[in-house]
Amino acid sequence: MDSTVTQMTVLAVTDDVVLPVSSVLAIMKELGKEGIERCDPLIITQASTINQFPLDSSSVDVVLAISKTSDFPSDKICGEFSRILKPGGTVFVCKNLEGETGDMQQTVQRRVTLAGFLEPQCVDLKSISLSTFSLSFGIKAKKPSWKIGSSFALKKPAKVPLKVNLDDDFDLIDEDSLLTEEDLKKPQLPVASGCETTKKACKNCVCGRAEIEEKAVKLGLTEDQIENPQSSCGSCGLGDAFRCGTCPYKGLPPFKLGEKVSLSQNFLEADI
Repeated sequence: MDSTVTQMTVLAVTDDVVLPVSSVLAIMKELGKEGIERCDPLIITQASTINQFPLDSSSVDVVLAISKTSDFPSDKICGEFSRILKPGGTVFVCKNLEGETGDMQQTVQRRVTLAGFLEPQCVDLKSISLSTFSLSFGIKAKKPSWKIGSSFALKKPAKVPLKVNLDDDFDLIDEDSLLTEEDLKKPQLPVASGCETTKKACKNCVCGRAEIEEKAVKLGLTEDQIENPQSSCGSCGLGDAFRCGTCPYKGLPPFKLGEKVSLSQNFLEADI
């Protein structure tokens, strides 16, 4: 044997009590693993009861799991496969089941994917004829080629300047052309006129404020009592029926406290 040829390390596990070496070599040969004749596979039976395989991390090239039940290999055992396999190593999960296998194929693919394996593929194993048992299907997956804790630089995408393609045939509308001459005129604000901006009525008052102030003087009311009427008893604004004898608002119509007292135009005219 050429000493320069590296010997392949193979681990075969099963939940059965017996797994012949000849069956392991026959399955590996049908799966296309080269150099399988030179390997001496390590076989572990009744592996469903094992929590951790007695192997170092990243020490095995290929793991072959042969199962006769639906629970093997479990998620925990699939995690052990990932631990002991070398980066880029391969795991084969072969099932010896009867009946429909579609749901079981998806279950096995999910388990190996959650364990960190890549590219799970279904393999048809019905053509493999063994003397002790027969296989229904298999799942093949690979462990990533990088080790845990390794790092690599990410390539930043090259900055591409933004290009704007303008169609010369496309007509653009000038916003200013939508405005008319009326829109461009400055709005005229209303100018306050009359007595609205003064404290007292002007000499030539035409708004009626002078007449109201004259009526208030005849009643003996001050400007503050007209503009902001208040009441100590709270009844002055209700009318003469509720006012006391010394009320300054006696004779005036009802009003709201705090609001300007409004006098009608015919307030001082005789009723008869």
